[in-house]
Amino acid sequence: MKILIIRFSSIGDIAQTSPVVRCIRKRHPDAAIHFLTKAQFADIVAHNPHIDKLILLNESLLETIKLLRAENYDVVIDLHHNLRTFIIKSLLFVKSYSFPKLNIEKYLLTTFKINLIPKDIHLVDRYFETCKAIGVQNDGLGLDYFLAENDIVNVAIALPKNFEGNYIAWIIGAKYFTKVLPNDKVVDGIKKLLQLYPSKKFVLIGGKEDAARGNFIAAQFEAQIFNACGKFTLNQSVSLVKQAQIVIGNDTGLTQIAPAFNKPLVSIWGSTSTVFGVAPYFGKSEPLSKIVEVKNLDCRPCTKFGRNECPKGHFNCMNQIDVAEIVRSIEAMICEIH
Repeated sequence: MKILIIRFSSIGDIAQTSPVVRCIRKRHPDAAIHFLTKAQFADIVAHNPHIDKLILLNESLLETIKLLRAENYDVVIDLHHNLRTFIIKSLLFVKSYSFPKLNIEKYLLTTFKINLIPKDIHLVDRYFETCKAIGVQNDGLGLDYFLAENDIVNVAIALPKNFEGNYIAWIIGAKYFTKVLPNDKVVDGIKKLLQLYPSKKFVLIGGKEDAARGNFIAAQFEAQIFNACGKFTLNQSVSLVKQAQIVIGNDTGLTQIAPAFNKPLVSIWGSTSTVFGVAPYFGKSEPLSKIVEVKNLDCRPCTKFGRNECPKGHFNCMNQIDVAEIVRSIEAMICEIH
């Protein structure tokens, strides 16, 4: 059997396809499993040993389809389900299955606050609904994430002295403004945690676009903070997450990847919401995990992806985040670890 899995974007959504890939391999050990995604996200699945071939979406959709038709697939598992994947499936002329995207339900919730989204059904569960037809079931083992040897950061060399094994990774970035915890709240949280744990270290993680924010936050402290934003590749940043003692993060890709390493995790939610079934996914394990959000805010969630500005102008979904709740969550996790 030859199987094509499609997921174009984004970081967290692609990372959360890993249980599907693993379980397809378990159910069909002799199958050829190919994965189609965008070039900028290739590193997320490039080292997955369950994938036999990685195919990158060409700028020309017709060229991509020509390439795919030459592979003679038996089945397509569409975990993206948009117009482009519809065209691809239509022109491959093979059996295909598409996951339920719930776009209408999401629109009703974000626009009219009418919630028809099925409760307790995670995105990963909806991915698996797509695979039932080929006999694949969720093994409950959570996410996988595979790093190449050159992606693994030697923190004893790359980070300041005494950071190794003693740092909290704080993922300060996100693609959209309304998913980012404001600088003053990050600073306040670190100050409060350092009052409780003076020897604790913090590594700020994000992309190049987050470097200035990281510099501002780090400048409020002396030697306990290292700004890693923009200094490492995506997979090297994943390595920093993997080696952290605890992870704090906004609703963004690296935060969604942290469960692959069973990291104690505090995730912070602004304009988006876990009601969409996109909470960090740990499978059947019982992790040290906490969701921090402003509950009962009548304008939230206002979007399923995030926005570049608050449509109401007040940004209460993040400005009213209780920093003390973040600190209490970290305290509980540290006590549990020790």
